[in-house]
Amino acid sequence: MLSSGAKLGPYEILSPLGAGGMGEVYRAHDPRLEREVAIKVLPASYSRDADRLRRFELEARAVAALNHPNIVSVFDLGTYEEAPYVVSELLEGETLRDRLQAGAFTARKAIDFAIQIAHGLAAAHQKGIAHRDLKPENIFITKDGRVKILDFGLAKLTQPEGSSAAQTSLPTTPSGTEPGVVLGTVGYMSPEQVRGAPADHRSDIFAFGAILYEMLSGQRAFKRDSSIETMTAILKEDPPELSATNKNISPGLERVVNHCLEKSPEQRFQSARDLAFGLEALSGISGTTAAQKTMAVGTKKVWVRALGAGLVAAMLLALGIIVGRQTSKTSQPFFQRLTFRRGFLTSAKFAPDGNTIVYSAAWDGNPPEIFSTVPENLGARPLGITDADLLSVSSAGELAILLHPVAGFGPGSSTGKLARVPLTGGAPREILDDVMEADWSPSGTQLAVIHIVGGSVRLEYPIGKVLYETSGWLSRPRISPQGDKVAFLEHPVRGDDAGSMAVVDLTGKKVTLDAGSISEQGLAWSPRGDEIWFSATKAGNTEKIFAAAIAGKVRLILRT
Repeated sequence: MLSSGAKLGPYEILSPLGAGGMGEVYRAHDPRLEREVAIKVLPASYSRDADRLRRFELEARAVAALNHPNIVSVFDLGTYEEAPYVVSELLEGETLRDRLQAGAFTARKAIDFAIQIAHGLAAAHQKGIAHRDLKPENIFITKDGRVKILDFGLAKLTQPEGSSAAQTSLPTTPSGTEPGVVLGTVGYMSPEQVRGAPADHRSDIFAFGAILYEMLSGQRAFKRDSSIETMTAILKEDPPELSATNKNISPGLERVVNHCLEKSPEQRFQSARDLAFGLEALSGISGTTAAQKTMAVGTKKVWVRALGAGLVAAMLLALGIIVGRQTSKTSQPFFQRLTFRRGFLTSAKFAPDGNTIVYSAAWDGNPPEIFSTVPENLGARPLGITDADLLSVSSAGELAILLHPVAGFGPGSSTGKLARVPLTGGAPREILDDVMEADWSPSGTQLAVIHIVGGSVRLEYPIGKVLYETSGWLSRPRISPQGDKVAFLEHPVRGDDAGSMAVVDLTGKKVTLDAGSISEQGLAWSPRGDEIWFSATKAGNTEKIFAAAIAGKVRLILRT
């Protein structure tokens, strides 16, 4: 223990602030800049492995360069009597562990702190820096309510890279007895850390989920009587449902926590930035959810099928619920985020059960793949179909897909080989080359396709019977619920999605219901088949969803 007045390089020790397994912390004075700082002196044994110390120094310098409001600022590194030390900003307040002694937080306060933690993690992860030992002891809350993440990089110093030894005893700041020190660390480790497997930024997301669970419930997610039992719980058990410990937890918030605590890293949030986005969408929600409030408007609900395709990177797959048809005015929909990875969504459809959503997405720079999910569980299930776009889902649960898609004639369009495959899985059965899009008939036995033949683009229904042909391009073929008409979008100029919305009957008689849009991208029939809903931009940059009656009247449904 250093005494007041001792010198560490240019720094003068003023008083001790605390001590623990990670070393001793002091308040010190920096005479060069006339400011007070915090200095953590690490045990000298940590410097004996020169390679490990070098890695730590590199990471600590990277953290120092982050300059993020939710990460404690690192000012300097040095060595005192062969012991490394870290100089950082001096904080006034308490750790999250101290704050949790008073019990659970309100949902609003927990979300506020969680968003700040997520932003700090996102900034570090973006630079390739993972914490590896995130826990309430390493999260500091200042007197003015700001959250600071402490000790980035120290876990790398205390644990050789790739080693599985001593994984259960990573040092931590004590909050009680020595057994509590061990459990305090083990209780926030990810399953892959428990197994001794390499840990990346997704391990931080698991620890984040355990911390958020504790903030909301007042109980540790995986606390058991021994470290072995705790590790077994992390590997094999789920924590008690949050709604059972706190009735004011919204289902959306509980889903976010559960998504963080998935056992497999691939099933968790794939980035802290997406996690922060999901929490921000829940800001202010407690008790009755926004969805319940929306659905209280009326008695009838209609599931709005996904209209758009070629969605922009990092945007969300939204499920809209339009409720309240007691008057002629349709209420605003409620949107629920269902995907949390970065990339492109190419298509989304409901399965026959009306609840399961099947979608194709190209995540993290990989080829497109097909997944399924349900609103009640934010985890996505890959169907094992890669390098493929989803086109349509039949009433019998069969998928029409586009294999090996390449860029087509306009924004959001692709061409490839049409194939069909059961929703339950299996090998795709190839049908037709040079297809852009397809849609199943109501019976699930026939397909309408946009087919490229020579220099023209054809609408065929069934395959081989040409209903319409153009030298421009076509998109979004949608068969009516009665099976007697096909609606589609027509674009006169290849490379441009400006155009019109039209419908053609089985004799080839075409009627244009809306024309002159500077962009048209989405299309769906209403459940009764009396209207066609489509998304279009008429002027400026505002995309809207319209409904066109077969009789010709067009009305606005939603401005987005």
